[in-house]
Amino acid sequence: MKKQIVALVLMLTVAFTSAFAAKDDGISQYTVASFKKDFVTATNVSWQVQPVYSKVTFTFNDQVMFAYYSKESNELLAVVRNIPSTQLPIKLFTTLEKQYKGYWITSLFEIAKGDETAYYITLEKSDEVLVLEAKGINEWVVYKKIKKD
Repeated sequence: MKKQIVALVLMLTVAFTSAFAAKDDGISQYTVASFKKDFVTATNVSWQVQPVYSKVTFTFNDQVMFAYYSKESNELLAVVRNIPSTQLPIKLFTTLEKQYKGYWITSLFEIAKGDETAYYITLEKSDEVLVLEAKGINEWVVYKKIKKD
């Protein structure tokens, strides 16, 4: 009877240990600690592991954001967020209004890397797609131009 009880306890211990074991998802505990330090009040956090970086999607101040951390150094590489055109710096916004009047916006996002901020916008019209880049707040540069069929 003692052997059966010991065997049952051992079997239950192994079952519960494997059921509650931490899974190895490839995310460094240092990267997670770095993220928690950088974005203390972040919610709805989900991670994706890539070969060179880890991407975390989260909500911060009621806005969905994406942060990229180096797998090698666990440091923050960049933070990305989608923005409406009205949140662009004034000069970039007015340039869009003047120079790209016949286009509609299909995506617009801001990338913050260290002390630098860049903006990328995708504009479309019936026969063309433009991707513009602004490093800073002064001017757009054509990053990519695609003719539609």
